[in-house]
Amino acid sequence: MSGFKRSVVSYAMPLAALVMAVAVRAGGLSADEGSLGVRILVGALSSAIMFITIFVVLDHAEAVARRVGEPYGTLVLTFAVTAIEVSIIVSMMLHGENNPTLARESVFSTVMIASTGVVGTCLALGGWRHRKQAIVRQGTSAYLAVLIALTIMTLILPTYTQATGPGTFSAAQLGFVSVLSVLLYASFVFAQTVRHREDFIEGQARDVSLRTVPHESVFAGTLLLLIGLIGIVMLAEQVAASVENTLVAYQVTQADSIVGALIAGLVLMPEAISAVRASLNNELQRGLNVAMGSACATIGLTIPAVAAASLLTGRGLTLGLPATDTVLLILALFICNVSFSTERTTFLTGAVHIVVFLTYLFLIFVP
Repeated sequence: MSGFKRSVVSYAMPLAALVMAVAVRAGGLSADEGSLGVRILVGALSSAIMFITIFVVLDHAEAVARRVGEPYGTLVLTFAVTAIEVSIIVSMMLHGENNPTLARESVFSTVMIASTGVVGTCLALGGWRHRKQAIVRQGTSAYLAVLIALTIMTLILPTYTQATGPGTFSAAQLGFVSVLSVLLYASFVFAQTVRHREDFIEGQARDVSLRTVPHESVFAGTLLLLIGLIGIVMLAEQVAASVENTLVAYQVTQADSIVGALIAGLVLMPEAISAVRASLNNELQRGLNVAMGSACATIGLTIPAVAAASLLTGRGLTLGLPATDTVLLILALFICNVSFSTERTTFLTGAVHIVVFLTYLFLIFVP
């Protein structure tokens, strides 16, 4: 009976999220409309449905991932989450007045949460349960090389260019860097899935097809995954807009940083849970593939998409990080480089990442 109830929930929640999102829009109950009581009620209901749907979508994504095998399974969730983030950022860029730093804060938060928070939790919990865990050094080094190149080109370089003001690219520079980002990420995906596939699969993952997987077909799982993601995107836009309006109303400083961290946290939640589960199952490389893959995809795909929206709409886009965030980003990348320099990780390795993550969180509220 419990299996039947679980099946009903897994099919019903993606549809419920989509229906709720459509009803909110059709009924004129957005974060900017209606009485305060109605907005609070709609916001609470939207948040509850969205969070439940996130976990349901995660189950469908993992079922599809198990069916198609690694590393293709990891890409299913990575592309889905990236689509969510792009949709939310672009919709919020076009929401109300121009917000040129929102994309920067969201992408920076995604990189910090993935490379320190998610990776640190995976390493710490996996190391605590299994004492030492193995990684495929070639694969993690490839992730890190792509991540370093993309982050410095898109989040640090704009602060030092001379064509426009600090932190911004000219239209030509923005287009050039966006094209390079897409090409580099496409090259990485080709290497991950075709040319050097073995570099991203550890021993446990090679035999994943022998494990018990849900009986859900790939088509059904993919369809429910897409329906759920569309519903999450539309509801997350509602929730994030409500938070943004509340922060503005109370004149909270660092509002962009808080909203950016919120967006990153929402869209990374399925991947974070999937990565931690993999680490606890002693599939650390799969967990790192999910965590680092989300960071690479965020920069390689989100920045070009947001740049295109900026160029088409004429709304300004500020990508260069301030000094404090630049230091934190470089520290996070340096710690990743040290952690992945050997083929074994322990609890202590994860603790170092978590310390950097907590510092990032603290400085959001106490800059």
